[in-house]
Amino acid sequence: MGSKVDLDSDTTKSMKSGVHVFQVLQRAPEGVEADTGAVAQDSEIGNDSVFKTDGTKEVGGRKVEKIKQNPFVKKVGFNRIVLCFVLLLMYAFFCALTQGSFFGIERILNTLNYVYFLGFLSLGVTFVIATGGIDFSIGPVMFCCALISGYCFTSHGMPMPVALILSIVIGLIFGIFNGYLVAYWSVPSFITSMASMNISKGVASVFTKTQSVSWPQEMQEGGWFRNIISFNGIPVGLIIFLAVAVVCAILLNKTKLGRYILCLGSNKEAVRLSGVNVKKWEMSAYIICGILVGISAIFFTAAYTTVQPGYGDQYNNEAIAGCVMGGTSMAGGLASISGTVIGVFIIALLQEGILALGFTKDYQLIITGLIVIVAVFSDVVARRRKN
Repeated sequence: MGSKVDLDSDTTKSMKSGVHVFQVLQRAPEGVEADTGAVAQDSEIGNDSVFKTDGTKEVGGRKVEKIKQNPFVKKVGFNRIVLCFVLLLMYAFFCALTQGSFFGIERILNTLNYVYFLGFLSLGVTFVIATGGIDFSIGPVMFCCALISGYCFTSHGMPMPVALILSIVIGLIFGIFNGYLVAYWSVPSFITSMASMNISKGVASVFTKTQSVSWPQEMQEGGWFRNIISFNGIPVGLIIFLAVAVVCAILLNKTKLGRYILCLGSNKEAVRLSGVNVKKWEMSAYIICGILVGISAIFFTAAYTTVQPGYGDQYNNEAIAGCVMGGTSMAGGLASISGTVIGVFIIALLQEGILALGFTKDYQLIITGLIVIVAVFSDVVARRRKN
């Protein structure tokens, strides 16, 4: 009887703890909005690290905290300000190394073309990582969406609007598949995403008979879809991307869906003990990711025309790098849509800058890998300090 009483007592304590954590997290988005995700006031990822203001004197500790307490910094977010500064510094750096040739509309447009599709990938995987999961299939799934929908248009005469919708539907199907396995079958997200990566490659290759697919040029039949990138000099793609990012931020910060997704990443067991259907909300994150991956396929083909089977893996790390650089914690429970947007711009600018300097994309892969390591390490250090 004594052991039973102890067990019941422990269970009661766990349930009370779970309810308390859930109640705190449920209120979090309202207070976190000023610095969502990466930017809870006392949980900046890696931003307690020492930096220099005059080139010689190190400033840290209380002075850094004083800067963080500035009303403007608190409203905008310390992490966001640092990322914007890094972005501007990178642009100036590449302009200087290329003797000004990097400064021009062509480079900016090339960077934006990369931002569009990579941005949607990063936005999607942000929701997944916020739950404490991961998705390494987003790049290959994007190529699968582009290949199948493009093949249906070019080889089977499918109308362009239907082909574009098909791309999103394929992404949705993979999102449902991943989410169901992770949420309802408790398959680790790493295993699920690796399986989806191989499945998407295989399905695309079989469907297209291992042939590359070229989407129509702007002046060809169906080429009107390229106007989603630019129309009469207006960066339509940038407007759409930022609008979708705003919608994602609202979903994550201001809705029950977003609260539960962040709660799952913070303490899934506590949320479950609070009576929440954790499976449904966890699966929702993967569904959102799948839809955004399908959209990213449309923007990829609008910018680069030709898609080849068996590719897409390289964009996984870049999309994830944009997330973690922006402040999304790989451990879950902490996510920043605005930080992800800035992180994507940094990755895209880095890619264009390396090409402008005459180096191959391999150098960018090395730097991107280092960025992921540094960002994750900073997150680990920040969490240890809190604990």
